[in-house]
Amino acid sequence: MPELPEVETISRGIAPLVTGKRIVATVVRNPRLRWPVELPERVSGQRIITVYRRAKYLLLCLETGCLIVHLGMSGSLRIVPDTTKPGKHDHVDLKLDDGHLLRLNDPRRFGSLHWHEGPPETHWLLAKLGIEPLTETFTGTYLKKQARGRRLAVKNFIMDGRIVVGIGNIYANEALFCAGIRPSVRAGRVTAAGYDNLVFAIREVLREAIKMGGTTLRDFVNQDGNPGYFKQSLYVYDRAGRPCRRCAAPIKVLKSAQRTTYFCPKCQRTQGFRGDKW
Repeated sequence: MPELPEVETISRGIAPLVTGKRIVATVVRNPRLRWPVELPERVSGQRIITVYRRAKYLLLCLETGCLIVHLGMSGSLRIVPDTTKPGKHDHVDLKLDDGHLLRLNDPRRFGSLHWHEGPPETHWLLAKLGIEPLTETFTGTYLKKQARGRRLAVKNFIMDGRIVVGIGNIYANEALFCAGIRPSVRAGRVTAAGYDNLVFAIREVLREAIKMGGTTLRDFVNQDGNPGYFKQSLYVYDRAGRPCRRCAAPIKVLKSAQRTTYFCPKCQRTQGFRGDKW
């Protein structure tokens, strides 16, 4: 599903095109997404004040509340002329005062759209989320403290949205490779230096993915309907049996918490600091 870089790409692409625009009408063709679509009539007539990302959610803040969008496994948001006929999976339209539509498309209908009139962070989807990985508060010291005594695998640990948000399966695999840490090592056993290196790797992987537009996997497209381009740069994810780009050893694969995990048995031998950041 779209992960943090994909949602950030969409946020950055949409924000300059919709910020300051007024929603003049709404259309809900199919309210049956993961949860019933929440789009009250009072949304019409309101101006879009700001657009930003929180974890894997896209927030469109209006004058009296906030629209919280999750793209699920196959969703996309696109800006099209208001004369564009809807397709089979175009479930929601926000008609803007400049003659365009902000259109939610979701073939598998695992996405969601909620309206919330309190502070966004108080909505039940956002209230228990952890810190953002691209902020200054996300440090190796923070991760080491949170991991103290934890027996679960470090890969599952960094994918826990209550600890840090937005690190999905693809980027967890990549970051652990770049940090030289075996995904199956217990979170509590990773060294302080290892977590410093892992924070660095997570940030670099996410920033590079954002720069390149996300990851082309399955149905993901960005706000223009174009795929992301980070997949060509992946080191381990979905490369089982292929040679490691660093050492040429075959990439290994295992199952962890029902997730497919990829790693290099030579480059990821330790639970600590490998020494060659990124």
